[in-house]
Amino acid sequence: IFAIKLLKLLREKQPDIIISTHPFGSQMCSYLKRKGKITAEIATIMTDFSPHDQWLVGSDFTDYFFVAHDKMKDYLISKNIPEENIYLNEPMKKHTSFKVGGNADIFIKINELEELKYILKVVKNENVPLTIIGNGTNMLVKDNGIRGIVAKINIQKIQIEDKNEEIIVTLGAGEPLGKTAQILLKSSIEGFEFASGIPGTIGGAIRMNAGAYGGEFKDIVESVTYMEETGEIKTIKNKECEFEYRHSLFSNKNYIIIQTTLRLKKGNAKEIKAKMDEYAKSRKAKQPITMPSAGSTFKRGEDFITAKLIDECGLKGYSIGDAEVSDLHAGFIVNKGNATASDILKLIEYIKNEVYKKFNKKIELEIEVLGE
Repeated sequence: IFAIKLLKLLREKQPDIIISTHPFGSQMCSYLKRKGKITAEIATIMTDFSPHDQWLVGSDFTDYFFVAHDKMKDYLISKNIPEENIYLNEPMKKHTSFKVGGNADIFIKINELEELKYILKVVKNENVPLTIIGNGTNMLVKDNGIRGIVAKINIQKIQIEDKNEEIIVTLGAGEPLGKTAQILLKSSIEGFEFASGIPGTIGGAIRMNAGAYGGEFKDIVESVTYMEETGEIKTIKNKECEFEYRHSLFSNKNYIIIQTTLRLKKGNAKEIKAKMDEYAKSRKAKQPITMPSAGSTFKRGEDFITAKLIDECGLKGYSIGDAEVSDLHAGFIVNKGNATASDILKLIEYIKNEVYKKFNKKIELEIEVLGE
């Protein structure tokens, strides 16, 4: 939290000199200077400003904020979360399938429920923005990055219960769909094949009611457990999730999915594998899976197939910068190598306008745009 406040202040003030009254501050500022984030001169002066560590930022020493000395440890997230899971000024292009996006002030991998509870408490007390992500496969982060904390939900759990004809599978929100599909295949459990090639996690898939090849998560979800902003944990049944096409209750609420139970059934391993192989072959033939993208960029229309309209506008292969409408599937925008988020957003708007001009149809994004 201290790092976020310091970064924000430095961006606003752009000081010529930074004077810290605590060695920790000097260390952090030196780190930022090595990373090219600041150019100011840095000095440490030990004082007796008890009970505060005072930070004087600016050549005239008039801009400052306080960090209470006896609360310093509370501000260091590494006290509650393993240091190796905390990243400062982390490029979001490392964490999105589009491979674009500016830096997150602080990026944290959340592996345990208690870590998530602590983060929620901290962001509330300190009024720091919080962005929750999964595997970053259905999102576009803007070029100036994301302020505050980005928390990647990495809570993993797989538990399988055999209840006669039905199989109840409990999964942590951070479980990758591909990994889950392989485990279920080994146990001869069917019903999850449609999701085997979706490059996301359980939490993200439920949030958007992901689907493919005639299947959707609304068809297999028994219940969803989530955490509210207060840290309270609740579990709701399928009907309460308000599943619709690429939408759920969680799409518009600040609820953080932490676990789900799926209702599946026993099947034949050979038949399950054959179906998964068939879907994988289809994806390889029809989708640009070897290029960075966020999957299908636009939602299907109520009475039209969006990719078909884009194709009929002659936009396959059309590019702005290194952002391109895929030659293989017009519903995909791909990154040819050095695309920026700005390139992709400009291409999205161009596509929307061209489709509206030709067909008088408004198309909606399926991907989520984050940041500034």
